[in-house]
Amino acid sequence: MDVRSAFAALQYTQTRPVTQPEQIEGAGGFEKIAADFAQTLAQGESTAKAAMVGDADSTALVQALAQTELAVETAVTVRNKVVEAYQEILRMPV
Repeated sequence: MDVRSAFAALQYTQTRPVTQPEQIEGAGGFEKIAADFAQTLAQGESTAKAAMVGDADSTALVQALAQTELAVETAVTVRNKVVEAYQEILRMPV
């Protein structure tokens, strides 16, 4: 087994739990989700800036961009579901 493939497998197992859904209880659930989303975008942006200057390697840049892409796709999906639910409510007879 190549050392690079072992390192990639280790990185995958460490980032995989991030993609698993978690239960958020309490009234502050949406605020936590929004803060996590903003933090993910900020980390991706800072990694991209570091890569442009030469302070970050391409692997870190690709990982940051993948996390950012996943966060944006999730936000868009949630938004679409909320709009769909709203439109369904509007179609209900009163």
